[in-house]
Amino acid sequence: MSESGLKRELGLLTATIFGVGGTLSAGNFVILGYAASLAGTSLVIIVFFCGIISMLTMLSYCELSTAIPRAGSEYTWSKVAFGGVFSFLTGWFQWTSNIFYASLSSLGLAYILSYFFPLNITLTAVAIIIIFTLINIGGVKSAAIAETFITLVVMAILALYVVDGWMYSLKLQGFEVSAPKGLWGCFAATAFLFELYLGAEAIAVAQAEIRDPERVIPKAMILSSLILTVLYTSIVYVTVRVVPVEVLVEQTSPIAFAAELVMGRAGAALISGVIVVAGLAAVNSAVMAQSRILYALSRDRYLPGALSAIHERFRSPHIASLVGLVFTVAVTLVGAVNFVVYLVNFGFIIGFAFVNLVLIKLRKEKPRMRRPFKAPLFPILPLAGISISMILLLFMDKAALIVGGESIMFALLTYYLRMVGYRRLRLAIGGISLGTGILIAFLTFMTETKLIALSLPNLKVVPLTYVLIFVSTVQILAGTLNITATSPKIEAPKKWRERQ
Repeated sequence: MSESGLKRELGLLTATIFGVGGTLSAGNFVILGYAASLAGTSLVIIVFFCGIISMLTMLSYCELSTAIPRAGSEYTWSKVAFGGVFSFLTGWFQWTSNIFYASLSSLGLAYILSYFFPLNITLTAVAIIIIFTLINIGGVKSAAIAETFITLVVMAILALYVVDGWMYSLKLQGFEVSAPKGLWGCFAATAFLFELYLGAEAIAVAQAEIRDPERVIPKAMILSSLILTVLYTSIVYVTVRVVPVEVLVEQTSPIAFAAELVMGRAGAALISGVIVVAGLAAVNSAVMAQSRILYALSRDRYLPGALSAIHERFRSPHIASLVGLVFTVAVTLVGAVNFVVYLVNFGFIIGFAFVNLVLIKLRKEKPRMRRPFKAPLFPILPLAGISISMILLLFMDKAALIVGGESIMFALLTYYLRMVGYRRLRLAIGGISLGTGILIAFLTFMTETKLIALSLPNLKVVPLTYVLIFVSTVQILAGTLNITATSPKIEAPKKWRERQ
C-alpha cells in the first residue's frame, strides 16, 4: 500500500498500455485534417519529430519518476526542487491541461459517434465525462483493467489499417513531401500536434499506484513512447498518402474517410468504431490524472484538505474526482475542439519545460539523491527540451496564449489567497466591506444635504437613497463582524508541520 491508502497494483503491461491508451484520443484523429492544412504532406515528418521532442523530456520523466515515485508527478517533483509558488503553478498547469484533455477526448469521441447516430455532440461529451468519473471513483484497478483491454483492441485494428493502407499505397504514384505554408506552417503544426505524445505524463500521474516503480516506470515510459511514435507516424503516413491534403482538410473524420478508400465502407465503420473505443481509454486516463493532481495539491495544503479525502471502500480520491468533473463539464460545454487543443498544448508545453528545469536543479543541488534511472546526456537533453518548449509557444494560437496568461494570474491569485490564511483574509475582506460601507454612507449624506451635486434618480418603488443606506448598513455590519469576530485556533496536521 502506498501513501495515504493508494494501492500499488499496476504492472508493466498495464502501465505501458495506460501510457499508450492515455494519448490515443478520438480528438487526436479528428484534428489531423486541420493539422494537414498547416503542414501539407510534411505532416508525416512533423508527427515523427513530435515523437522525438517528447522523447527528450520523457527521459527526464523516467529519472524523476523513479527518484520520487509519489502521487502528483510533475507537481511533486517541482515541490521537492523548488517548493512554494513554482510547485503550485506546476501542479496547476498539470491539472488544467488534463481538464482540457479530458474535454478534447470526450468531444472527439462525440464527433465520431455523430457519424453513426444523430445526437447532440456537447451533451454526449458531457455524459461520457460523467460516466468515466464514476468509473474512476470506483478505483484505479477496475479502470486500468478496462483500459488495457480497450487499448490492445484499438492497437490491433489500427495496425490492420496501417498494413492495408500500405498495400493500397503501393498502387499509387510516388509520395511527394510538401509544405504549403512553409516553415511557419510546419512549426505551427508541431505546436498544434504536441499533445499527441502524452504517454509518459499519463504513466507519471499514476506512479504512486505502480508496482515496483523503479523497474516498471522507465520501461513503461520508453515502451509507450516508442509504440506511440511508430503508430502515429504510420497512421498519418497512410492517411496523407491515400487522401490528397485538400480533400483531407474538409473531413470531420480524416482516418475514417481514408479507411473507406482502403478497406471499403465496412472498413470505415470499423476504424470509426475503434476510434470511439480509443476515445474511451483517453477520457478515462485524463479523468484519472486530473483527480490525482488535485489530490496531491490538497495533500500538501495548497488547496482545501477535503480534496485529498480517500473513499473508504474504493480507495480513490472521490472528492477531487467530483470537483474535476465540474470544471471538465464547464470546458466541454464550450465545444470548440481546435481551441481546446491549443489550451491542452499550452499547459503541457509549460509543464514539460518545468520538468526539465526540475531535473537540472535536482542534479545540481542533490547530486547524491538515489536515482535508479539517470537521464543520459545531461544537461544537453533537458536544456534542449526547455528550449524547444519555449519556441513552440511562439507558434500557438493567440487566443489560447491569452487564456493561458489569464490562467496564470488566476493560479497566482488562488495561491496567495490560500497562503494568506483564513484570519488575515477575513480581516482584509472586513476592512474592504467597512470602508465601502462608510464611503457609500458618506456620499449619500453629502448628496442629500446638497453639499455635492450628484444626480440620484428615484426608483418606482423605493427611492435610491434608501437602497444606498441599506447597502451601506449591511457593508458596515459585515465589515465590523469580520474584523471583531474571533476564530478558533486551527492547528495544522502533524505531518504537515513536519514537512515544513
